[in-house]
Amino acid sequence: MWISDKWSDYELLDTSDGERLERWGKYILIRPDPQIIWKNVRAHELWNRADGIYRRSNSGGGSWIVNKMPEKWNIKYGELEFMLKPMGFKHTGLFPEQAANWDWFSDIIKNAVNEGRQPKILNLFAYTGGATAAAAKAGASVCHVDAAKGMVLCAKENLRLSGLEDAPVRYIVDDCRKFVEREIRRGNKYDGIIMDPPSYGRGPGGEVWKLEDCISDFIALAFKVLSDKPLFMLINSYTAGLSPLTMKYMIEIEAAGKFKLSNVQAGELALPVTQTDGFLPCGSSARCIFG
Repeated sequence: MWISDKWSDYELLDTSDGERLERWGKYILIRPDPQIIWKNVRAHELWNRADGIYRRSNSGGGSWIVNKMPEKWNIKYGELEFMLKPMGFKHTGLFPEQAANWDWFSDIIKNAVNEGRQPKILNLFAYTGGATAAAAKAGASVCHVDAAKGMVLCAKENLRLSGLEDAPVRYIVDDCRKFVEREIRRGNKYDGIIMDPPSYGRGPGGEVWKLEDCISDFIALAFKVLSDKPLFMLINSYTAGLSPLTMKYMIEIEAAGKFKLSNVQAGELALPVTQTDGFLPCGSSARCIFG
């Protein structure tokens, strides 16, 4: 289990009956979470003082039934700064549990930089650029790819807020599979790959993505753009049916006979819960270090 416990601007205050109570900077939010199947007493006083409450609808979707939040505000993680913006499907534009992964690959990148390299990192399904900012801050050049133009614009803003507007980052709005296929034809290579694929989605041209059907072939494709001396690969999943061990196994299969793996791990990401001293599972990751 990898715990993101170094935040000061984010805090998971309490959890109960399908909902999170969270502090994002100075704003208190209540959002749904299907992992929270327990129904403990809501002892934390801020359950009754939320600035934003998102509730699902019985007919599908949902909405912010309480919204005393600004249209957007910023929070920091170390030297990084991110814009938050409450979205239509409960999200804020940032997944705080991913900070544990940012710290992990940032150390790998910094070590490579200290050895005289400037690693090239490919961030696929890159969303609003949390991983892009962390990799760029560590000293990498980054290719940031996402099919949603709005998310790429948010990523550019996050890099600017983090003082990284002049960092060597290339922003691409495209279907990730098609982009990787073109990179293979062009002979472009990367020293590290980060991917955070959705459970289901569509590309700009209507391309259908269903994680369980597509991920194995996509991992195989991604291996074809690794450099001769790659550093790492990171795969994230928020799909309950795709276990971290499954992702680890697929990495090992593709690496066999092609790359030496010095370390391959699989586990859950988690956030500490202030009220109970427990931990909330928040998706899973498979991490590998080459060498």
